[in-house]
Amino acid sequence: MKDPMDLDTPLKPPPAPGSDSPATAAPEARRDRTAPEAQRTDAPKRRSILGRVLAWLVVLALIGGGVWWFAFRPAPEMAARGGPGGFRPGMPTASPVVTATVEKGDMPIRLNGLGTVSSLATVTVRPQVGGQLTQVAFTEGQAVQKGDFLAEVDPRPFQLAVEQAEAQLLRDQALLKNARLDLERYRLLVKQDSIAKQQRDTQESLVQQYEGTVKADQVAVENAKLNLSYTRITAPVSGRAGLRLVDPGNYVTVGEAGGLVVITQVQPISVLFTLPEDNIPAIMARLRDGAHLPVTAYDRTRDRVLATGTLTTVDNQIDVTTGTVKLRAQFDNADQSLFPNQFVNVQLLVDTLAGVPMVPVAAVQRGAPGTYVYVVNGEDSTASVRPVTLGASDGAKTVITKGVQPGETVVIQGADRLREGAKVAATDGAAQPAAPTPSSEGPRPQRRPQRNAS
Repeated sequence: MKDPMDLDTPLKPPPAPGSDSPATAAPEARRDRTAPEAQRTDAPKRRSILGRVLAWLVVLALIGGGVWWFAFRPAPEMAARGGPGGFRPGMPTASPVVTATVEKGDMPIRLNGLGTVSSLATVTVRPQVGGQLTQVAFTEGQAVQKGDFLAEVDPRPFQLAVEQAEAQLLRDQALLKNARLDLERYRLLVKQDSIAKQQRDTQESLVQQYEGTVKADQVAVENAKLNLSYTRITAPVSGRAGLRLVDPGNYVTVGEAGGLVVITQVQPISVLFTLPEDNIPAIMARLRDGAHLPVTAYDRTRDRVLATGTLTTVDNQIDVTTGTVKLRAQFDNADQSLFPNQFVNVQLLVDTLAGVPMVPVAAVQRGAPGTYVYVVNGEDSTASVRPVTLGASDGAKTVITKGVQPGETVVIQGADRLREGAKVAATDGAAQPAAPTPSSEGPRPQRRPQRNAS
């Protein structure tokens, strides 16, 4: 076996510079043959990708154009009919709107609050003398008048006490009478110098002593009679009797803890309610002028008027935790529609603005110009934006203190389709049937919040 390193083995000469060896020439030839084929394969792929990119660009351009058109389009303009069978472009179509006339009238300023009916007097009837309760003359829930007979404590012990006091008075009056007669005799004897003056003076002191005793006896008689009168229990105030707390036959004591019955005055009756502190200056100004501010009480749902009364009292301090002030109104409550501790909605009429411009609440718009209305120009039937300053409102109409004048026409429906200078086809809102509303008395005040387990 020949050694690979045998010098006798003929060696192949190295390739000349610039010439390719057989090992490298074959791959180069293969690359030269496959390059055109790869280019022919990649060209359709590049054309497909480019087509999809162009298609997406067209779609995005269409979407962007549509968004721009709807966001920045001018006032609605459509081809108006030029006659039978065709349209004539360039003529703006009038937008249908409902209008109302700015009125000049009186606007009541009402404040709404939450209130609780409160009795002007609530009295617990208690016995003023102790003894057995022999009679109860009232029925539960009965309307009683001041002085009406309610119950009776056994009067016999107190009648005996009166008779005993009167007997003691008679006895002491007799002693006083005798002492006075003796005093007259002693004075005569002193003038005759028959007795010492000291004896007369002693008799004068005895007379004064008996006079004091008689005076005390008279007081005792009056006290006994007073206690006897206390056995007959009467109503201290007019009102409605509550539930009977003690039955006949029970022994009652002075100042009985639970009392016999509770009487609550319901005619007249009051309502305690609260209002925000910001409203107090206007109320106090009216009260200083001597005005009698009317107050209306509504039921919990504000569907029914319960009673009308007058504001009587404003509390002397503000509740810092709520920023409100307590007020009291008084009601005759002739039909007893107000019941103690009943929850009511309260409406206070503070003042009435006379002869002010008013528009329906629906006419007022809010946007970039602030608060504004659309005013219809009668000459060319176009709508223009008019900034306004608002005043008081009753929930249906709003006072305009600045911006419009009585007699002008404002848009109350269809304002969302309008722009400055847009053509309108106006319909008078007064000619349309009024939509039913739950109440025309003003905005509904809030209801009493539900108590938490607050």
